[in-house]
Amino acid sequence: MNKAELIATLAERIEGISKKQAEEFVELFVQLVTDTLKNGGEVNIAGFGAFMAKTRAPRMGVNPQSPTEKIQIPAVTVPKFKAGKGLKDALKNSHQASA
Repeated sequence: MNKAELIATLAERIEGISKKQAEEFVELFVQLVTDTLKNGGEVNIAGFGAFMAKTRAPRMGVNPQSPTEKIQIPAVTVPKFKAGKGLKDALKNSHQASA
């Protein structure tokens, strides 16, 4: 499901909400999660999962254009999502039902 499909589905399933309102909701959710992570916070949605920012340590790597040359890869902050128990269980159960 892409962003447009998500917006359309929200508009269909939530009574009294327009596609425009659903789009604003999705945009606001993305912005809130992004801002929270940029400020060092974490977003936890019980039963679904947690969005967090992790710092990947600096390390030595190989220059892809010159494999014999070593390069220093700097530390970087990356987004991370950890699935919650409810989401894990839902996926586990859907797999067992189709087997």
